[in-house]
Amino acid sequence: MPAADLAHPAAPAVFAQGWAMGAGLILAIGAQNALVLRQGLRREHVPAVVAFCTVSDWLLILLGVFGLGALIQHQPGLLEVFRFGGAAFLLGYAAMAAKRAWHPTGALDGAGIPASLGATLSAAFAFTYLNPHVYLDTVVLLGGLGARHPADLRAAFAAGAGLASAMWFSLLGFGAAAAAPKLQSPRTWRIIDALVAALMAGLGLQLLLQPL
Repeated sequence: MPAADLAHPAAPAVFAQGWAMGAGLILAIGAQNALVLRQGLRREHVPAVVAFCTVSDWLLILLGVFGLGALIQHQPGLLEVFRFGGAAFLLGYAAMAAKRAWHPTGALDGAGIPASLGATLSAAFAFTYLNPHVYLDTVVLLGGLGARHPADLRAAFAAGAGLASAMWFSLLGFGAAAAAPKLQSPRTWRIIDALVAALMAGLGLQLLLQPL
């Protein structure tokens, strides 16, 4: 995040607004949050996933606050490229999660075959950058709100939103990892995978059936 002009009298209020808006948007459980939660519960590559999602959010916030949000608002066809690719990815992931939930041997227990760091970060990349809702929420909506502030206050807004992002992903990933030992029942993991499958399928179908 660029250094905010904290000497400006309005900077603390703008920083707080950015934090509140960022927290409000990121709390909704979506594809990216579901991945961080799942990796935390698996206790697998948690720092890398948390760092990747946090830095990605910072990048998208900055792009939105400093101009990309307005560009996307005037180029609605730009999101269509992500719409169908994102829908296909989400539906495919939903099918895999449903398969794990249906077959007990596919449950997310401690004996499950761990995914490589590369595969895990590839999934995080897809959930982040192939998801049109990320652009709508983070770049267009959040970034658009930040862009309304004077140029010398935009960094304060972005810093507040970025702090909310870092706090949330850390809480979600490391909190789930801390709770994981109490959730090692195969039945619990099957329920989690079933919920993930339903969430991903719902998001994928929403992208297909509701034009952005």
